[in-house]
Amino acid sequence: MDAVSSPEVVAAIVFALAVGHTFSTGFFARLAHLPSRHAGLWHLLSEVEVVFGFWAFVLVVTLFMLTGKADAVDYMESRNFTEPLFVFVIMVVAASRPILEFGDAAVRVLARLLPFQRSLGIFFLCLSIVPLLGSFITEPAAMTLAALMLRDGYFLHGLSRRLQYAALGVLFVNVSIGGTLTSFGAPPVLMVAAKWEWNSAFMLSTFGWKAAVVVLVNAALLTGLFRHELAAGRGGDVAETEAEAGVPVVVILLHLAFLVGVVVFAHHPAIFMGLFLFFIGYTEAYERYQDKLILREGLLVAFFLAGLVVLGGLQQWWLQPTLMGVEPTLLYFLAIGLTAITDNAALTYLASLVDGVSAEFKYAIVAGAVTGGGLTIIANAPNPAGVAILKSGFADQSISPLGLFLGALAPTGIAILGFLLL
Repeated sequence: MDAVSSPEVVAAIVFALAVGHTFSTGFFARLAHLPSRHAGLWHLLSEVEVVFGFWAFVLVVTLFMLTGKADAVDYMESRNFTEPLFVFVIMVVAASRPILEFGDAAVRVLARLLPFQRSLGIFFLCLSIVPLLGSFITEPAAMTLAALMLRDGYFLHGLSRRLQYAALGVLFVNVSIGGTLTSFGAPPVLMVAAKWEWNSAFMLSTFGWKAAVVVLVNAALLTGLFRHELAAGRGGDVAETEAEAGVPVVVILLHLAFLVGVVVFAHHPAIFMGLFLFFIGYTEAYERYQDKLILREGLLVAFFLAGLVVLGGLQQWWLQPTLMGVEPTLLYFLAIGLTAITDNAALTYLASLVDGVSAEFKYAIVAGAVTGGGLTIIANAPNPAGVAILKSGFADQSISPLGLFLGALAPTGIAILGFLLL
C-alpha cells in the first residue's frame, strides 16, 4: 500500500471528529437553551445537517495550509456534488403541496382497502408502500413524502418518545432497502449499477423481492406492536383531511411531470437545476395552489451531503483495504458497520473501484450497505432529509443519534435475516 499522506491522515481525524459531533448534537441543543452570549453558535452546532458541512470547512482550511491554494482548489473541483444538488431539488419538488395531496389521496384510498382502523392503515402504508416507491421516484423523494405525512399525521399529535424513535428507525431502514427494486432508485445501487452491469430486472430478482418482504414485515410489526397507542391518538387526522382549497388535477399532473423530469435527469445537474428554476417560477405564478416550499430544509440537507462528499473523498486509503480479502458473510456485516459511520453510496463507490471481485463480494457489499442505511443519520443520503422534516415533532426539536440507532436495531436485524436467509 502506498504511504499515507498528511492530508489523508488529517482528513481521517476530521472525519472522526465529525462523526463524534453527530452524536453530540443533543448536548449543543441543551447549551443553546441556556442564557449565553453564544447561544446562536450552540444552536448552529446542534443542527445535525450543519455538522459535516462545518467540518468540511475545517478540512478545506487545513488543506489550504498543508498543501497550498492550488492543490486544495484542485481537490474541491475534483469532487462530484451532483447528489447533494439532486437531493435538494427532489426534496423541494416532492414536498410541494400538489405532490403531497396526491400522495395523501393515494394513501387514503389504499387505507380504505385494509381491514383495520384508518389511522393504523395510514401509518402502515407510510412505512411500507411509500418507502418502496423509492425504487421509482428515488429514495430522497420517498423519504420526503413519508416523513411529511408521518410528521403532520402522527408526530405532531403527541406520540410517545418510544414510538417516535421506533417509527424513525423503521422508516430509515425501509427507505434504505426499499430502493433496491430497480437499478436507479437507491444511491448505493446507482454507484455500481453501470460498472457491474446490474439492470432493474437483476435488482428485482436478487435484492428487490427480499427488500419488499422485509419492508412489509417491519411496518406490520411496528403497527401491530403500537396499535393501541395509534388507535387511541389523533394520528392520521391530517392525512384524512381535505385541503381547504383543492388543487386542480392539471396542477398535480404538472408537479408530477416536474418530479419525473428531475428523476429522469438525476445525473445531469445542468438539466435538473434548469427544471428546478422553472419549477420555482411556476410555483410563484400559481402560489394559491402552493404552501411554503421547504427551501431551508433542502439547503441544509444539501449542505450536509456536500460536506460528506468533501470529507469522504480522502477516506479511501483506509476504507478500501478494509474491504479486501474478507469472507462474503463477514464482509456483509462489515459493510453494515462501515455504512453506519460513512455513507452507503460512498462505500459501494469505493467497492466498485476494485477490479476482479466475485459475485458474492458484490452482493455482500451492496446488501450490507443498504441494510445498515438506517442506523445513523449519515448512513444513507435521504436520512438527513427525514431528520430535517421530522425533528419538529421531537422534544427540543432535536433527534438523538443514539435514539435513532436503538430504534433502527430491530428493523435492521429483520433486514439481515431477509438478505441472508431468503
